[in-house]
Amino acid sequence: MAVARLKFLDKDEEELVHNLSLKNLNENGVKIPSQSVLKMLENAGAKVDYKTEIAKIPEEMVNEALKKAPKEFVIGARDPKKDIRLPAETYPYVSLGGVTAWIEDYKTKKHLDATRKDLAAIAKLGDALDPVDAIWPLVTVRDVPPHTGFAYELWTCFQNSVKPIHGSAGSGTLGVEDARVQIKLGALVAGGMEQLKKKPTFTVLSCTIAPLSFEKGAVEAQCEYARAGVPIISMSMSLGGSTCPVTLAGTIVNANTENLASLVVTQTAAPGAPHIYSSESTLVDMRTGFINYRGVETPLIYAACGQMAARYKLPKMTGILGIDGKTTGVPTPLGECIAYLLTTLNGTDLCSGIGGLDSDAGCSLEQMVIDAYIWEDFRMYMRKFEISERAAALDVVREVGHGNTFFTHPHTIKNFKSQVYIRKEEMKIYGATMTTKMRVQAHKEVERLLKEHVVEPLDKDILKEGNQILKDYEKHPPVFAR
Repeated sequence: MAVARLKFLDKDEEELVHNLSLKNLNENGVKIPSQSVLKMLENAGAKVDYKTEIAKIPEEMVNEALKKAPKEFVIGARDPKKDIRLPAETYPYVSLGGVTAWIEDYKTKKHLDATRKDLAAIAKLGDALDPVDAIWPLVTVRDVPPHTGFAYELWTCFQNSVKPIHGSAGSGTLGVEDARVQIKLGALVAGGMEQLKKKPTFTVLSCTIAPLSFEKGAVEAQCEYARAGVPIISMSMSLGGSTCPVTLAGTIVNANTENLASLVVTQTAAPGAPHIYSSESTLVDMRTGFINYRGVETPLIYAACGQMAARYKLPKMTGILGIDGKTTGVPTPLGECIAYLLTTLNGTDLCSGIGGLDSDAGCSLEQMVIDAYIWEDFRMYMRKFEISERAAALDVVREVGHGNTFFTHPHTIKNFKSQVYIRKEEMKIYGATMTTKMRVQAHKEVERLLKEHVVEPLDKDILKEGNQILKDYEKHPPVFAR
């Protein structure tokens, strides 16, 4: 079956990126400010300098990690029909964006600090929107003790959606203790620790810090999650010209190096643990110093990272989506919208970004609806097409004959619905650019879905136990938060 794919590297260039990444790991190494993780890697064959906290990783460790990493697995949902099975066959599974600082109130349009009530509405709306496959906490909640925020976000999403949950990256600052709380909550929903390992109910993001560094809390928590069977999304956010070389080659090699290093950590801690190759790397905007997701180079870098993940046969998150304009709507020009959407064409299995505003500084419920409609339309470019002798239909050509029309032939009537995508009328509204007019229609859709959609509640005993876990956590902050 034929599926559209965007490629950037040829085979020789893939090989070069791989070899340079191995050289980078072996000669420059990665900085890991954790004695326990450094010791673990040293015991497995890495050359460790405890004074500089640098671990140099030989090729053999990388090869071993690639052998151990599962090539396919399931991210479980409360509703099994919503399970995510990796790798994706056609277009990627998509989720909301993550951890924005404010939410635009959909009634007053004011920018507000988000609460659990806001996140509950976000999760419920994401559950209702068919193009959304997974829920990432789109906001940082402010109505709980700071150290409990990420755990509460996970728990709020569990309560308000039956789809898989992408957990927050909170353990990057809170470490193992926070990871253990989130693991308890995930196991509670899954039906126990063994069930969590068999079919994890959530994933967790573990970002490396470019260039070639890890946070102490993040890397230690990553090991904890891996041992529990929670899939690690190993995201490199290398910024060419800021945190890695400005060349596309330098950015791609840095992102690939960090992903391989993270994979080694996961597989050394827990051989066979599920791990997702991920990159949101791009070039920096030289006019502002900010990340430049709308640059024409962005989909090329994403395509290269997607190719490297495919080379390793690892599940991957190497795409982003969502308009992410300054205001709700589609205020951006066509070229910038295309830069985002093209990142989804590289064969990535997962994408995130629905609902975000202003480079994910904020979000809105209406933007979730707008982004979902646009994605529902764009993903049709990645559906399967049969290219075969049967599909070529030369027998039909003979029947119709030279110079005649196929329009009324039974073959056309039978097959056109599977071959021709007919856009919804709504796309005349949601598909426009340089406008915010569609927010009126999106607002009506938000109100309708929040009123009509019903999410199956958690079992009362599970809800009670989860709430108690969080109450206990409020009283005992992790060391990092004290």
